[in-house]
Amino acid sequence: MKENEISRYMAYLLRHNPSAGGLALDAHGWAEISALLSAINLRFACDEALLLTIVRKDTKGRYAVSEDGTRIRARQGHSIAVDAELLCETPPDVLYHGTAERNLPSILEKGLLRGTRLYVHLSRDAATATEVGRRHGTPTVLRVDAARMVRDGYAFYLSDNGVWLTPHVPREYLTLL
Repeated sequence: MKENEISRYMAYLLRHNPSAGGLALDAHGWAEISALLSAINLRFACDEALLLTIVRKDTKGRYAVSEDGTRIRARQGHSIAVDAELLCETPPDVLYHGTAERNLPSILEKGLLRGTRLYVHLSRDAATATEVGRRHGTPTVLRVDAARMVRDGYAFYLSDNGVWLTPHVPREYLTLL
């Protein structure tokens, strides 16, 4: 349980509010591991070995550690302005978005909005999207016509951990599964 709490706090600091822990991120979202440990230790006892275990065991691959092992960042999911150095990629023809059933009326009216994050998060398969939706309530999955979006000029980015990102998915590209 402690690892889960630390991981959530790391995500909060690295994605949403670094100043809450006195943390400074560079333009690409990187923080010094030593500084992140200092921030975490304001709330939880954590050493570098535990932090790296949390990163290694994270099934969603939320975090990246620099090649020299001195810095860390969240791969995506930011609500603060960072350049995560994502490259524009051509997505599969179909992507999926999992959400809670209660969100459907708004989505069917406005499309998928990024909300407080920099991008809408999309999955390569319906099973993953279902799991994402389950975290938010009764899950429902939307099919995204990514091929048509690309033809219409929309950009997609692929995070290092396999999450597809785009700023907005208008409703005309969505189908309820």
